[in-house]
Amino acid sequence: MIKLKSEENIRFMARSGEVVGAILHDLKDMIVPGVTTLEIDRFVEETITANGMVPTFKGYNGFPASACVSVNDELVHGIPKADRVLAEGDIVSVDIGATHDGWVSDAARTYAVGDISPEAARLVSYCKDSFFKALEVCREGHHLTDIGHAVQAHTESGGYSVVRDYTGHGVGRDMHESPQILNYGEPGRGPLLARGMALAIEPMINQGGAGVHTLADGWTVVTNDGKLAAHYENTVIITDGDPLVITLDERDR
Repeated sequence: MIKLKSEENIRFMARSGEVVGAILHDLKDMIVPGVTTLEIDRFVEETITANGMVPTFKGYNGFPASACVSVNDELVHGIPKADRVLAEGDIVSVDIGATHDGWVSDAARTYAVGDISPEAARLVSYCKDSFFKALEVCREGHHLTDIGHAVQAHTESGGYSVVRDYTGHGVGRDMHESPQILNYGEPGRGPLLARGMALAIEPMINQGGAGVHTLADGWTVVTNDGKLAAHYENTVIITDGDPLVITLDERDR
């Protein structure tokens, strides 16, 4: 069942979203060659807790960190490590969540580490842009599958693959609520979008084939062909007008 959020619920979520968005903005300056993925995780956790909130990911189904930090061919769920040092030319995806008085916001970005190749930059750009293509249909009267169709159409127009093993989701009291939000599919199907829906929309795309698998650590998801992957996510509230993106920092709008 899809849980619609009240205006009060959305105010709590918007506060957690504000913190998430600010962290993801500030990481742009922190993510440079020589930084470790564990340092990124510590910054995320310290900032969330300094704002009186709880890092949603830490301990979630046993995940050991406050941020998922995934490098190059790692799509999602990378475990931060002290010995994983970012190098010039890497791309790194950071996925975080904050819980404020029981209400969750969830978002992710893929960052360039120093100067990256034109091919890597294009992948990252297409992933981000596919989110904003999806955002155009996040209005009452559109169907849920219109979101995934928009992501797929833009992604594949650039020659990239949409990952089908992982999806977006509803968000609220729990990090993962109904509905499941595919990043592909035919438009005009599924539930109609309605005011009060809170959706974590997160294109995940690959430079090569769509296939992925999980490493022996039980968490880190990598591309089967070793090619690059990108991830971009925001928590979006459906309103009676323009959608509200609560995890996008004002400095990035």
